[in-house]
Amino acid sequence: MKRDQKITRLAKKLVELSKDNGVVTEAKVGEVLAGLKQVQHRHHLTVLKTFLGYLRREIALQTAVVSTPGALSDDALKAIETTYSNMYGRPVSAVTQQDTSLIAGVRVRVGDDVYDASVAGHLQRLAENVK
Repeated sequence: MKRDQKITRLAKKLVELSKDNGVVTEAKVGEVLAGLKQVQHRHHLTVLKTFLGYLRREIALQTAVVSTPGALSDDALKAIETTYSNMYGRPVSAVTQQDTSLIAGVRVRVGDDVYDASVAGHLQRLAENVK
């Protein structure tokens, strides 16, 4: 097996070890990093960079970034978390991000998936259909 494939497999395994009940936690990542420090892999910098890339991807998959022109209530955020957790079959936490360009409505991003229910998004799709 090639070196890059071994490093990729190791990094993916390290991400799995960084999870507690299916969710990446800071404590578990700390344990994994402490273990890596003790082992000192020959290509430790490459392993760490690959691990970081997969870790960022995993965190993005378990986070719903909710963009709104204003603030959302805690109940609305809990409903979003519940909806997307059920949709994806894994725990998803919601964080808000203010975006005044949306006019009204919301845009939710989970990993690479974007769900746009904003007025700006509807207007953009209408403009694209008219062309």
